[in-house]
Amino acid sequence: MYFKLFSVTALAAVASAQNSSNSLVDLLGATSSLSSLATAVKGVPGLADILGSASNITILAPSNDAFTKFMNTSAAAALASNDTSAIQALLSYHILNGTYPASAVTETPAFIPTLLNTSAYANVTGGQVVEAVKQGDNVLFYSGLLANASVTTADQNFTGGVVHIIDNVLTVPQNVSSTAIAAGLSGIAGALTQADLVDAVDTLSDVTIFAPNNSAFQAIGSALPNLTTSQLAGILQYHVVNGTVAYSSTLENGTSVAALSGGDLKITIADGDVFVNSAKVLIPDVLVANGVVHVIDNVLNPNNTGTAPEPTASVQAPAFSGASSASSLPLTSGIPTPTAAIGAAPTPAEETTSSAAGEATSAPAGGAGSSVGTGAMGVAALFAGAGMWMNV
Repeated sequence: MYFKLFSVTALAAVASAQNSSNSLVDLLGATSSLSSLATAVKGVPGLADILGSASNITILAPSNDAFTKFMNTSAAAALASNDTSAIQALLSYHILNGTYPASAVTETPAFIPTLLNTSAYANVTGGQVVEAVKQGDNVLFYSGLLANASVTTADQNFTGGVVHIIDNVLTVPQNVSSTAIAAGLSGIAGALTQADLVDAVDTLSDVTIFAPNNSAFQAIGSALPNLTTSQLAGILQYHVVNGTVAYSSTLENGTSVAALSGGDLKITIADGDVFVNSAKVLIPDVLVANGVVHVIDNVLNPNNTGTAPEPTASVQAPAFSGASSASSLPLTSGIPTPTAAIGAAPTPAEETTSSAAGEATSAPAGGAGSSVGTGAMGVAALFAGAGMWMNV
């Protein structure tokens, strides 16, 4: 069996461009809540012309308040170091490849390709995606680390497509190892390090990773210290699907897929819950640079592939018979302290910055990790280094 390949065809079918005589520059200039973005676009040579001539795109436009929040975070402070490629990645990640009115977004998550397609930030076929979903009356877009942005004003049409004003700047998905550390998944981060697989999982393209949470590793803690590097690597490779980015909306009950190690993984959907073998998916669709991560409650066992879930059980039994829990989380010696949390607000720059090793370090106000300026001029100064970067 196989995963049904997801397509946004159904979404795009109802996402027809709506005629408008407004240029993008006109629209930005006439929208008071987008004055910071308007100033930034004008401040980048050629950017207004490039965006203005583009067609069939959707721009997720952060509001002034969204930029003010972002400009006071460690992420903005890092970009201010003239990391042009990162600035370009951030800008292109806010532009969807296609015209999608808010009415096209439903309660079923859709994963829509953006114009972010450089391999350093998007090692996925078709470009990095955002998750679009309707929750109640709200249209939300989820990005890296499940950071979410709500649409505050929808369907602002211009000659090249449509603009949705959002209340947060999107987060460009990081690689697998950085995401694991930032999200506090210390067990999988430590296991990948011990097995010498960090570079491998970070550089594979089009991956789906079923990542056990920390409790899952701790539950079989007695079995882990005695594993050889090769044995640990084999276990971890059984959690990786290479060549298929399987978002939650594509998973089908009763299907199987081949893991990187060669074994089969069976998908079960019961009462709305998703299981892989006997492990329950706790947190789906954490976007990473090269695919997607689903956080699960059990470590999968390549030598015990016949385990079936107990959908009514609050906790699934470990797949490693005879293993007992450890008093502390194994394999995590030297793993950096988490720098963020899944779905959390960005870290204020005056409180915390991220070091090269991924560790949280304090930074005094006004120092290298402090705010890079707020308001339109701060945004313009940040984006000015991006230059002429787009090809749409």
